[in-house]
Amino acid sequence: MLFNSLQFIFFFIVVTLAYFSLPHRGRIWLLLLASCYFYAVFQPIYILILFVTIVVDYYAGIWIENAQGSRRKWLLVLSLISNIGFLAYFKYYNFFVENINNVFFHLGSTTQLELLKILLPIGLSFHTFQAMSYTIEVYRGNEKAEKDFAIYALYVMFYPQLVAGPIERPQNVLWQFHKNFEYDFENLKAGLMRMAWGMFKKVVIADRLAMVVDYSYDNPYDHNGLTLLVATIFFTFQIYCDFSGYSDIAIGAARVMGFKLMENFEAPYFSKSISEFWRRWHISLSGWFRDYLYIPLGGNRVGEFRRYFNLFFVFMMSGLWHGAAWTFIIWGALHGIYLVFAQIRDRYVSFKAEKYFSNSIINTFNLAFTFLLVMFTWVFFRAKGMTNAKIILSKILHVTNYDSIATPFSINEMVFCWFLIAVLLLKDKFMMQIRTQNTVQFYLRFTVLLVLCYFFGVFTSNQFIYFQF
Repeated sequence: MLFNSLQFIFFFIVVTLAYFSLPHRGRIWLLLLASCYFYAVFQPIYILILFVTIVVDYYAGIWIENAQGSRRKWLLVLSLISNIGFLAYFKYYNFFVENINNVFFHLGSTTQLELLKILLPIGLSFHTFQAMSYTIEVYRGNEKAEKDFAIYALYVMFYPQLVAGPIERPQNVLWQFHKNFEYDFENLKAGLMRMAWGMFKKVVIADRLAMVVDYSYDNPYDHNGLTLLVATIFFTFQIYCDFSGYSDIAIGAARVMGFKLMENFEAPYFSKSISEFWRRWHISLSGWFRDYLYIPLGGNRVGEFRRYFNLFFVFMMSGLWHGAAWTFIIWGALHGIYLVFAQIRDRYVSFKAEKYFSNSIINTFNLAFTFLLVMFTWVFFRAKGMTNAKIILSKILHVTNYDSIATPFSINEMVFCWFLIAVLLLKDKFMMQIRTQNTVQFYLRFTVLLVLCYFFGVFTSNQFIYFQF
C-alpha cells in the first residue's frame, strides 16, 4: 500500500481509531493483521515468505538463548542462512547467473544457465535485515528472546516501517510493543505534522523533480550535457525527498499511536565530509553495516591495510544491498574509495588549511566538495546500466557554452523545481524540529501543508524509490 494514496489515508484513520478503542492485547493483533493487509496489497503471495522467516527467527531466538557453547553459534548461523537464503534467491539469483553466463561466453563456452522469472518481494532487504538484527542481538546477549509470538511478528511486520525502514533494532522497538500507550494529543499533533511534511517532500518535491529526471535519464542518448547535469542535480534531491519523505511518514504514523521509531536522516546534504554524510544518510542502514559487518570484520582494531579493505568491502556490500546490478556495486565502491582516501589523507597529509583560510571558507568548500562527490555517485545509482552511466557522465563532463536545457517542461516549471529545492534546504531541518504544542499554530501549518500537497502534488502511481530494495 502506497503512503501517497487515498487508500492509505483511509487505512491509517481506521487502524488508528480502532487501535485506541482496544485493550493492549487487541491492539497487538489489530496492528499485526493490519500490517499483513498493508503488505498483501502489494504482493499477497509473498507474505508467506515473511511468515516463514518470522517462525524460523522466533524459535531461533528462544533456542539461542537457551543453548550453550557452540550450539548457540550454529543456531545463529542457521537463522542467518535462512534469511540470507531468501534474499539471495529472490534478489540476486538472476544477477549471478547473468554474470556466470557472461564468463562462459567470453571463455567460448556455449553453456548458458537458465534465468528464472522472479518477482522481488517489496522491501525484502529491509525486513530481512531487521529480522537478522534480532537473532544477532539475542546471540550477543544484548536482548532477551521474545516469547510472545504476536509481538515478535509485529516487530518484523509493523506496517509504518515494513517496506522501507527505518531498519530498527529489537532494543528500541520490542519493549514498546509491550506497553499500553494512552491516547496523547501531543503525539497526535507531532505525528500528523511529521506525516504531512513527509508527504509534501514526496508528492510535491520528489515526484515533481522525478518528471525531469525520468525524461532525461531514460533516454540519455537524446539529451545534451547541461540537461543531464540538471537532471542529476534534481535526482540528488529527488532521492532524498523520496526516501526521507517515506521515513517521515513512517515515523509520524508510529508516533500518533505512541511508538517512537529511530531517525533515519539528519540533513545529509549539509555534511562536510563523506563520513559525516553517512552519519546523516540512511542512518539505520549505516549503523547496521557498522555493527554487524564492519566491527565483526575487525573494524578499527586491525592493521591499516586491513582496515581500509574492511571499509571498502562494507560499502561495496552496501551497494549490492541496494540492488543486484553493477551500477549499485560501483556506487557503493565509490563511497568506500572516498572514505579510504579520506583516512589516508588524514594520516599522511600534514597540510593545515586553517593556517591559510577562515573556518567559513573551509566549511563552505568542504560542504560543496562533499555534495559534488555524492552527486557524482548518484549517476550510477540512477542510470539504467553501466553503458548509460558512462554516456551520462561523458556528456556532463563535456558541457559546452552552447548547450541549453532541452526538456518539454516550461521555464516556469523548471524555476518552480529550483524553488522547491530551495524550500527543502531552508526548511527541512526546521520542520524536523518544529514544536506542535501550540495547537493553533499546528492546525495552521498542518492545513497549509495539506493544501500545498493537494494543489502542487503529483498524484500518480509513483512508488517510493527504496521499495525496490
